Formats: sequence, C-alpha cells, structure tokens
Amino acid sequence: MRITAEGLSWSASGTPVVRGVDLDIAPGETVGLLGPNGSGKSSLLRCLAGLRVPDAGTVRYDGRSIHDWSARRIARRTAFVEQDSGPGTDLRVADVVGLGRTPFRDGPRGPDATDRAVVAAALDRVGLTALAGRSWKGLSGGERQRVHIARALAQQPYALLLDEPTNHLDVKHQLELMELLAGTAQTVLVALHDLTLAARHCDRLLLMDRGRLIASGAPAAVLTAEHLARIFEVDAELATDSLGRPSVSYRGPLRAAPPAPESESVPEPASLPALRQGTS
Repeated sequence: MRITAEGLSWSASGTPVVRGVDLDIAPGETVGLLGPNGSGKSSLLRCLAGLRVPDAGTVRYDGRSIHDWSARRIARRTAFVEQDSGPGTDLRVADVVGLGRTPFRDGPRGPDATDRAVVAAALDRVGLTALAGRSWKGLSGGERQRVHIARALAQQPYALLLDEPTNHLDVKHQLELMELLAGTAQTVLVALHDLTLAARHCDRLLLMDRGRLIASGAPAAVLTAEHLARIFEVDAELATDSLGRPSVSYRGPLRAAPPAPESESVPEPASLPALRQGTS
C-alpha cells in the first residue's frame, strides 16, 4: 500500500508540532523515521494512522483520502504500534494479540478458527508461542513490546506504522524485529532512535526536526556529519559497514549546535530502491 501526505500539519494547544510535511512511501518500502525527541515523529505517525485529525493537509492510502474513513476501515489497512500501551484489564497474551482481529469481527462474536490461526501465526513470528497462555501483567517490558507487534501482525494490515518499537528490547530481539520488518511485503514506517540500526535495515530514511521533514533519501544521503551535528547535536564519526550502509559512532555531545540554514529543501532520490512487492 502506498502512503502519501500532502501539506500535513498538526498543532497541540496552539503549538505547531507537525509542519507542512509532504511524503510518499511506496508499496513494500521499509522507511525509517528519525529525529531528536520533540521533532514530531510520534505525532506524524498518529496523523498517518488516522488517530489524529490534522489541522491542514491530507493523508492518502493508495491515492484515496482517509479524511472521512471510519476507524474500522483504517484499521483494516494500517496497524499502529505505540511506544507503550496495553489492555485496560489483565488478559492472556493470546487474547491481547487477538485484539488485532477486532476490525474483522461483526457484532459481539468471539474469535473463530481463522482468528485463532492468525493469532497463532503472529505469536510464532515474534517468538512468543510458549507465552500464549501467560498473563499480560506477568510479562517483562521487552515481552510486552513483542506482544504489541504480534497484535499488529494479527491485524493483517497492508501497512505497519511503528513508534520506537525497539524500546525495551534486548539486542537480539531488536535485530530480529528489524529483520522481520525489512523482510515483510507490507509497507513499513518505523520511528527509531538507533541510527545505525535504521541505516542497516531500512530502504530509505526520513529525518525530522522541529516538526519539519528535513531530508529524505538513502541512508548514506540522510546520515551525514552535518545532519548529525546540526539536528542531533552530537560529534559523530561515520563509517561504512559490511553491507555498504552507514554506521555511526559517537565522540560526545556538542555544546552548541551549528546554526540551521534559512531554508533547506528535501532531497528526493532519482529513483526508489528495488522494492518488495506487496498487494493492497
């Protein structure tokens, strides 16, 4: 599924948070969303997921505006994974994952054979089959995060929007999750703080600062020394890993960030990288 935004803006209590964002995510792309805290990443994801109504601009799925869509119709297209969330009451792990099937149920009926099979497959993909009968409250932070991802997979969406999903995960499970996202045929937009992890697993990166989209392109085009200094305010060294992707190591924080230029256009790649083919 293709996700586009045109002139997208959103404010909180009169303060602009997302400012005139234009983006185009092609079917099957895995795109990393980067930026410091407070840059507008979470709010942008919520607007794209239909969870916030923008002050201006349009979100489109496969060219169709979602402005008048119901929450249920959006949920049949896109799954959103928050940084921290959970059911209001204690449930078994399998039941939490089963909440991802809600958009496909009519009325109060319980899960059917298809729902149970989809939930089992989602748990298997995140390595939690053995915990299906466990209580949600008894899980570690990392296990809960993997349950959130399994719930999104159980939704069987055409696109996955994820807000810092590697939070609480150990290194092994961070790598497994990013490999899962990079290998799926679904369209993926994932907000990350680990720049090297994003560069290694994403087809393309988007960089935000103070609500604006500053750069868009291949990892090596976005992760530059100038962006790391000016946007992230760090003294960093860039190298190239075995896959030809940028790898970032940090010398320390900068005490004063270099001044931003008056304007900066978003570079667009000459052509998109080869994409995995998905259907919508």
